[in-house]
Amino acid sequence: MKFELTILGNTSPFPSKGRLPTSQILNINERLYLIDCGEGTQIRMNELGIKRMKIDHIFISHLHGDHYYGLFGLLGSYRVSRRTQPLHIHCPEGLKELIEFEAKISYAGEFMFPLHFHTTNAKKAEKILDNKDLEVSTIPLRHGEIPTTGFLFREKTGERKMIKSKIKEYNIPFQKIPAIKKGGFFKLPNGKVIKNTELTLAPPPAKTYAFCSDTAYFTGLIPFIKNVDLLYHEATFNAEDGVDAGKKGHSSTLEAAKIAKKGKVKKLIIGHFSTRYRDLEALADESRTIFENTEVAEEKKTFVIA
Repeated sequence: MKFELTILGNTSPFPSKGRLPTSQILNINERLYLIDCGEGTQIRMNELGIKRMKIDHIFISHLHGDHYYGLFGLLGSYRVSRRTQPLHIHCPEGLKELIEFEAKISYAGEFMFPLHFHTTNAKKAEKILDNKDLEVSTIPLRHGEIPTTGFLFREKTGERKMIKSKIKEYNIPFQKIPAIKKGGFFKLPNGKVIKNTELTLAPPPAKTYAFCSDTAYFTGLIPFIKNVDLLYHEATFNAEDGVDAGKKGHSSTLEAAKIAKKGKVKKLIIGHFSTRYRDLEALADESRTIFENTEVAEEKKTFVIA
């Protein structure tokens, strides 16, 4: 199953030359999920050929403008394009009122497609989406006074795979195969039971991605990101400047790396960089002094979880 993350924007707190605020697309089995929607998100999607109409779920971490200002334009495009399929927005309390107020004062009228808002709770982790492909849960973060959540995307474990030679060897009827793939056994006419492990192969491990948006260094999130395949963690400041990132509700490159190391994640990507920094690879080098498998959330880059 495809499980790919594409970075649309990686900067803060506003757009700069060649860089856009936070926004990402997660492609799971050709279903697209938009994570945050900073200014310019649509422009970047157009550049990459990402079809906005394939997005049915949008996840907004918090209501600082660099994480959702692009949403007004995106919804406007859906309106002009005469979208008909439902759209679900998972977001903090207050965004629904903002969207409805903008529609009112612009005399845009009601949306012609079903628009559903699902309010997130920044005080505790909750499952907010469960479909045939994945489960999504919130991750409580610490970003000053504003309610902020990260998101954990966990692929559903697939069925076990039949060993073709065993189907022939035991003359297994076709109608028995679905139950065996779900973990069942097969009973021969003479009463002998063939265990499932002899008939099938285990599916690949479920893939996982954790998005930790704006947050100060917070070890409380570690249980939620433990052993994930890919972790995105903000790293607004480098360590060399001596900025107390925590007082600003943010993390440094080294703090992001410490979280990745404590969480035993497989790969860390850092982003949400202050516009003061141009050499982003130098920021990753700082993180690598603590967590070697660190990469920059480079805009337009796709990370594939195999």
